[in-house]
Amino acid sequence: MHAFDILSDPVRRRILELLADAELSSGAIVAVISDEFGISQPAVSQHLRILRDSGFATARAAGRQRLYVVAPERFDEVDAWVSRFRRTWEPRLEALATEVARGKKKRLLQGRIVTTSKL
Repeated sequence: MHAFDILSDPVRRRILELLADAELSSGAIVAVISDEFGISQPAVSQHLRILRDSGFATARAAGRQRLYVVAPERFDEVDAWVSRFRRTWEPRLEALATEVARGKKKRLLQGRIVTTSKL
């Protein structure tokens, strides 16, 4: 299955968001996902299996629990595809950053002028 087919599902994206922050037990993932999406434990387990089988997440046994974590290597495929398009938005983001910096500088200078003129 292609990486974007896996990532197209909102439940799987949310699971990956949770795992990006910390290693979590399947029970903790089920609790969050069931609450947010209203799906059953077996449905969440199916999504976890898909993420594990596709290489986006790994699981390890810790006593009676299964702990899941993001497998960053699989995101290399996604990054390689996106990088082809990155050149179209990077100049725009750089221009935006320049304009934001100019606005901050202008506001700072205006604040000094107002403060000085009150004296």
